Amino acid sequence: MQLVDCQYETHGAAILAIFNHAILNTTALYEYKPRTEKQLEDWFAAKQRGDFPVIGVMTDDGELAGFASYGSFRAFPAFKYTLEHSVYVSQNYQRQGVAKRLLTEIIERAQQNKYHTLIGAIDATNHASIHLHETLGFQLSGCLRQTGFKFGQWLDLVFYQRILETPLKPEDDPVH
Repeated sequence: MQLVDCQYETHGAAILAIFNHAILNTTALYEYKPRTEKQLEDWFAAKQRGDFPVIGVMTDDGELAGFASYGSFRAFPAFKYTLEHSVYVSQNYQRQGVAKRLLTEIIERAQQNKYHTLIGAIDATNHASIHLHETLGFQLSGCLRQTGFKFGQWLDLVFYQRILETPLKPEDDPVH
């Protein structure tokens, strides 16, 4: 398996299938309806505008085993060093180290791009994702109780955070 930078034209259909499986079958995404091709195209365009990566793991047979990305945590200038990331693995490749490889790459890219904080928003019952984040140095930073409702139940959302040593010289934006 190898890491690749995903492109809409090449990897879009596989990413859409992974997203939609998660939406319809899990609480990894607090959405009800499958995403459309147009929504995915817009998602890729937003990643490109923000200079945010979409990283994939390809199998030796050319199948997308999973993908990860990050984007702005909040759209205010003082949050410019903080990212929210996501990692999704195809149901056929779970528990094979794909998520760990993707999240490790997300951490490395965030450091290379001089970000300071990575945040993962995880459904509180997603013990595999919580364990992965803890293994890679993330710490629980809070729980928002009953913030989602899906599959007939209230869902708690936990936030896991990892502080990076970058940037070495953070700067405020100038005030005029």
